[in-house]
Amino acid sequence: MKTGFIGAGKVGCSLGRYFVLNGLSVSGFFDVDEESARTAAEFVGTDFVTELEELVRNSDALFLTVPDGLISTVWNQIKDMPVEGRFICHCSGALSAEDAFPGIKDRGAFGYSVHPLFAVSDKFHSYEELPHAFFTIEGDEEHLNDITALFQSFGNPVRNIKAKDKVKYHCAAAICSNQVIALIQESLDLLSECGFDEESALSALAPIITGNVAHIVKDGTAGSLTGPVERGDTDTVKKHLNCLNEEDRLLYRLLSRKLLSVGKKKNPQRDYSRLESLLHL
Repeated sequence: MKTGFIGAGKVGCSLGRYFVLNGLSVSGFFDVDEESARTAAEFVGTDFVTELEELVRNSDALFLTVPDGLISTVWNQIKDMPVEGRFICHCSGALSAEDAFPGIKDRGAFGYSVHPLFAVSDKFHSYEELPHAFFTIEGDEEHLNDITALFQSFGNPVRNIKAKDKVKYHCAAAICSNQVIALIQESLDLLSECGFDEESALSALAPIITGNVAHIVKDGTAGSLTGPVERGDTDTVKKHLNCLNEEDRLLYRLLSRKLLSVGKKKNPQRDYSRLESLLHL
């Protein structure tokens, strides 16, 4: 199967290189920025293409690795080209194939969303981490098993999801990836009020951050939970609330209520009623 890429950014470069390393033929790169297409093609070891229809004609599958807001725009550019029988794929976590490629069945093509549950942060090195990425795939049932089998053949864990679940799935990924950064920033801000600079605060928190993630991956959330909420230590939680401003207090309450649900799984016999009253909104 020959795969073409429309969009020569981080995701396109990473997937293109990953495909070639796994024996898949990449037919070329197209980008409105010709220099970006040329650079991506050189990196992957294929051609850069100046005519979009040429890439469409020479590809069995097309990955539209452009920003989410441009996926449908690019689809509308290529849908009148010879796309019949081709796999049209995007890598958005939030968009379903049907939403991204309206009318694709009428064109005789097959639409798929192929999302690596992984933060692609670097154009030329992220491909090295892709062997460990979990892929979620959604789209036309007719060839869903073929697309799934392709990524499984690379050694990646793969799960098929429903179109209706795409936004919730992406929200879960964003919370785990992006919102965690917000929580760490909250800790850094509080430590700065205690006299830490950012470098020393990060250094101090590093063992907690890395150790906690390692424990969660190994033992799950309930098996890793410690601290005053897990213990039902109402007095300490009350002190924490009293040291925070109004906005941060609300954040602490909301997060602690979620932790309570985890604590109850870990300690089903523990009485959390006093803590529940304290955290009531």
